[in-house]
Amino acid sequence: MTEQPAQQRERLGYRLLTGSDDRAFCERVSQALADGYRLYGSPAIAVDGGRVVTAQAVVLDGPPERAVRPVVGQV
Repeated sequence: MTEQPAQQRERLGYRLLTGSDDRAFCERVSQALADGYRLYGSPAIAVDGGRVVTAQAVVLDGPPERAVRPVVGQV
Protein backbone atom coordinates (compact mmCIF):
# COMPACT_ATOMS: atom_id res chain seq x y z
CA MET A 1 0.00 0.00 0.00
CA THR A 2 1.36 3.45 -0.91
CA GLU A 3 1.18 6.38 1.46
CA GLN A 4 -0.98 9.32 0.38
CA PRO A 5 0.41 12.85 0.65
CA ALA A 6 -0.44 14.55 3.95
CA GLN A 7 -2.88 16.95 2.23
CA GLN A 8 -5.00 14.06 0.89
CA ARG A 9 -5.22 12.02 4.10
CA GLU A 10 -8.07 12.55 6.54
CA ARG A 11 -6.66 14.67 9.30
CA LEU A 12 -7.76 13.42 12.68
CA GLY A 13 -7.85 15.89 15.55
CA TYR A 14 -6.02 13.39 17.79
CA ARG A 15 -3.52 10.66 16.95
CA LEU A 16 -1.59 8.27 19.17
CA LEU A 17 1.61 7.26 17.44
CA THR A 18 3.13 4.01 18.68
CA GLY A 19 6.10 1.88 17.75
CA SER A 20 9.57 0.74 18.66
CA ASP A 21 11.85 3.38 20.15
CA ASP A 22 13.90 3.83 16.98
CA ARG A 23 14.62 6.27 14.18
CA ALA A 24 11.47 5.25 12.25
CA PHE A 25 9.26 6.18 15.22
CA CYS A 26 11.05 9.52 15.62
CA GLU A 27 10.55 10.20 11.89
CA ARG A 28 6.80 9.50 12.22
CA VAL A 29 6.52 11.96 15.11
CA SER A 30 8.59 14.52 13.18
CA GLN A 31 6.36 14.10 10.12
CA ALA A 32 3.23 14.63 12.23
CA LEU A 33 4.75 17.87 13.56
CA ALA A 34 5.59 18.95 9.99
CA ASP A 35 1.96 18.18 9.02
CA GLY A 36 0.70 20.71 11.60
CA TYR A 37 0.17 18.52 14.65
CA ARG A 38 1.62 19.42 18.04
CA LEU A 39 2.75 17.19 20.87
CA TYR A 40 0.09 16.41 23.45
CA GLY A 41 1.53 15.34 26.78
CA SER A 42 4.69 13.40 27.44
CA PRO A 43 5.83 10.33 25.57
CA ALA A 44 5.21 6.94 27.20
CA ILE A 45 7.38 3.84 27.12
CA ALA A 46 6.25 0.34 28.06
CA VAL A 47 7.83 -3.07 27.88
CA ASP A 48 5.78 -5.84 26.25
CA GLY A 49 7.72 -9.02 26.94
CA GLY A 50 11.16 -8.08 25.69
CA ARG A 51 9.89 -5.44 23.24
CA VAL A 52 9.98 -1.73 24.09
CA VAL A 53 6.90 0.16 22.84
CA THR A 54 6.91 3.96 22.66
CA ALA A 55 3.83 6.17 22.35
CA GLN A 56 3.34 9.88 21.70
CA ALA A 57 0.02 11.67 21.37
CA VAL A 58 -0.33 14.53 18.89
CA VAL A 59 -3.23 16.91 18.29
CA LEU A 60 -4.23 19.09 15.37
CA ASP A 61 -5.09 22.68 16.17
CA GLY A 62 -7.31 24.71 13.93
CA PRO A 63 -10.93 25.09 12.96
CA PRO A 64 -13.12 22.11 13.89
CA GLU A 65 -14.08 21.57 10.23
CA ARG A 66 -10.46 20.65 9.43
CA ALA A 67 -10.49 17.65 11.74
CA VAL A 68 -12.46 14.47 11.12
CA ARG A 69 -14.98 13.82 13.88
CA PRO A 70 -15.24 10.09 14.65
CA VAL A 71 -18.60 8.58 15.50
CA VAL A 72 -18.76 7.63 19.18
CA GLY A 73 -18.71 3.89 19.64
CA GLN A 74 -16.89 3.08 16.39
CA VAL A 75 -13.38 1.73 16.47
